[in-house]
Amino acid sequence: MSHTIREKQKLINRVRRIRGQMEGVERMLEEEKGCVEVMQTIAGARGAINGLMGEVIEDHIRMHLAAESLSQKEREEGAAELIDVIRAYLK
Repeated sequence: MSHTIREKQKLINRVRRIRGQMEGVERMLEEEKGCVEVMQTIAGARGAINGLMGEVIEDHIRMHLAAESLSQKEREEGAAELIDVIRAYLK
């Protein structure tokens, strides 16, 4: 996975926000906050994870499926990898 520094930093920032959300869930559980509040925070974290996955999938498609410099074999390998990951993610 070769991203420019800017794109890499953008992904790292997303991961840090997700980590912060999950730490918030942990604190809420320790403090015995209300179920609805905890569920809303979990839902937000899930949305953030889905957004992160979407960005990484988009990058994979651009670099391993759509790049003009790729051979047919490389495109097929990239597609197979993506299919495997999406299947695992959707379980």
